[in-house]
Amino acid sequence: MSTHRPLHDGWTLSAVSEDVRITGVPAAVPGCVHTDLLAAGLIEDPYLDDNESRLGWIGRTDWLYRTEFTWTGDEHEHTDLVCAGLDTVATITLNGVKVGGTANQHRSYRFPVRHLLAEGVNTLEVRFASPYGYAEARRAELGERPGAYAEPYQFIRKMACNFGWDWGPTLVTSGIWQPIGLESWSGARLAQVRPLVHGDGRVEVHVVVAGAGTVTAEVAGVTVSAEVAGEGVLRLQVPEPRLWWPRGYGEPYRYDLTVRLGEQVEHRRIGFRDVRLDQTGGAFTIVVNGTPVAVRGVNWIPDDCFPSRLTRERLATRLSQATEANVNLVRVWGGGRYESDDFYDLTDELGLLVWQDFPFACAAYPEEEPFASEVEAEAREQVARLSARPSLVLWCGNNENIEGHADWGWKETLGERSWGAGFYFDLLPKVVAELDPTRPYWPGSPYSGAPDLPPNDPARGTIHIWDVWNREDYTRYAAYRPRFVAEFGFQGPPTHATLREGSSQEPPVGHQKAVDGEQKLLRGLGEHLPQPRDFDDWHYLTQVNQARAVAFGIEHFRAQLPACTGTIVWQLNDCWPVVSWAAVDGGGRRKPLWYALRRVYADRLLTVREGEVVVVNDSPEVWSGELEQRRLTVGGETLAEGRVAVEVPARSTAVVPLLDGPDAGLVAITLGEHRRLHFLAEDPQAGLPVAAYDTRVTAEPGGVAVTVTARTLLRELALFPDRLDPAATVDEQLVTLLPGESVTFHVATERELDPAALIGHPVLRCVNEARP
Repeated sequence: MSTHRPLHDGWTLSAVSEDVRITGVPAAVPGCVHTDLLAAGLIEDPYLDDNESRLGWIGRTDWLYRTEFTWTGDEHEHTDLVCAGLDTVATITLNGVKVGGTANQHRSYRFPVRHLLAEGVNTLEVRFASPYGYAEARRAELGERPGAYAEPYQFIRKMACNFGWDWGPTLVTSGIWQPIGLESWSGARLAQVRPLVHGDGRVEVHVVVAGAGTVTAEVAGVTVSAEVAGEGVLRLQVPEPRLWWPRGYGEPYRYDLTVRLGEQVEHRRIGFRDVRLDQTGGAFTIVVNGTPVAVRGVNWIPDDCFPSRLTRERLATRLSQATEANVNLVRVWGGGRYESDDFYDLTDELGLLVWQDFPFACAAYPEEEPFASEVEAEAREQVARLSARPSLVLWCGNNENIEGHADWGWKETLGERSWGAGFYFDLLPKVVAELDPTRPYWPGSPYSGAPDLPPNDPARGTIHIWDVWNREDYTRYAAYRPRFVAEFGFQGPPTHATLREGSSQEPPVGHQKAVDGEQKLLRGLGEHLPQPRDFDDWHYLTQVNQARAVAFGIEHFRAQLPACTGTIVWQLNDCWPVVSWAAVDGGGRRKPLWYALRRVYADRLLTVREGEVVVVNDSPEVWSGELEQRRLTVGGETLAEGRVAVEVPARSTAVVPLLDGPDAGLVAITLGEHRRLHFLAEDPQAGLPVAAYDTRVTAEPGGVAVTVTARTLLRELALFPDRLDPAATVDEQLVTLLPGESVTFHVATERELDPAALIGHPVLRCVNEARP
């Protein structure tokens, strides 16, 4: 028997500093210092203009959270203070007596406090030491370690991107970021439930019991009970279970698992499935229920710098944006955090596979104490917590640290100092093998399958491609023959409405964290698009270029199926209003890249590669029909045409020669309802006509419809209703029309929009519009 009492009310926040005079500010729990100071009007919005740069003092200050609560004695034998998450270096005192200390944001903590509770009013304090102070002290003790940024993030077990990244602000938080409360209990307590679930219907429910008692587990009408003292395993066998499948391969079916100890009840939603990693001949293929999965993935970063602001509804929206773009895997990147239960529950429900990095990224990490013990405790807790999740198909040791050690000059800098190898090649795989043997472990990404191999070798394992964007034109993707691409991407600005949310200037100025980011954006236009004349051109053309660059890479890699078994685009989301690689910006709005992802991640795709049409069929049915090709002038005149019957088996590709003809204009390729327009020259050299078209705006339920009928070819036609209503959305973007064709954009809005503004510059755009 147990009872839980949240302690979320009555908190105040004070700076413990002679230099910072902040005392008794009302504090939200869960929350953090930044959000409390923002709510109190003591700081400006960290996401607006350059406010971030003036808030560094927060991470260099000690902070005290304090609350009072009343306590009345009860019949229980034990009372524990349960802290689901403290960020990060905390000392907890109850009624002036130290209860314990913490130094890891990625762990929960439980402290026995019954002997310290007093009848009546009790005082609970949590003092957070400066994250910078702690990390810099550990660095001084253990010696400098190289990293991607001049910040000490590898010297504290905390979300690394708090210290800034090439897409994120430097906002180093402290606070009680997850629930805190008192749990009272007697006799025995169900301390941990760790189900290991197999595709053949076996469920091994590993339990940890504080004390001893009868534990019962039930799933699908099958019930097992056992007496457990300390640790035990309850084994159930469900006959002929329905399997959990990823998106595009079947239904993500789940069962309710219930585990009881007396009146304590734990619920899990489990899915029967098997997963393995096929590495035959250097491959990197995720196999679910015996079926190889062609991964269409996105990288996930923390969706807000302040996690307490993330609701289940917001996560559901963001993950639905992934599935609506035909994504089937989300990689939880190692510079962030282990995500919330809501996140994994949603991925389980949606059939979204999860690749989970352990939180190590872009730095050499010390393996000495206190980090060795902290990393093991953190890993054991999180692996056990997530063991029941059918969507989680891969544990990965780190992001880019093996590559950094091999290729970024770290060896010379480090000498004999540790850098994390003991974690990635020893500790973490042992923890996974012990606690979660139902899914594979991979030491890092990029990685070629063995420590002595070049880690970023396209012929083996996973690679990250960053010469494109940093140095090379995006057509460089065509030179790669990878087995699996776990990171690649190209920058573009957020939507106009999101730019405005982050800037008070006119025109709005986007945050840019990448080195030489603005120059790379303009250089990236290359010969692909006209050079921008003004802000509005810059905004539209760089968004178009981002979409084209990423689409080019995806199409090239998908055309290599089954040799290349997956792509994971950097990145799905943003945490604030910033110019970045994201498809969904920091305001939650879909950039043109998102619409491009939806097209090139579709089950069926027509693309052109090295003078051939590649028919990609990543669907469970045969794709057959007559493939038609027409060589056209940019004025729409047919120069040559041809047809050929094709039959492409499920989960495979077929190749058809590109129709011969004049090396000018474009080729229109059609198979059933799918069409690809392949231009034979870059837009500025293609001789595109000056755009001419007719428009019609009509009201419809929930918004307006904007119909555009082309009198000439229209290249990358796009509508940006957020310039008129920040909440407005549109169903399609970047549509190319041949003369005589029409498209209708459906705009969802609650406002009455000016029809003239909807069809005018800069709301309605195309590449070949009239230029003064």
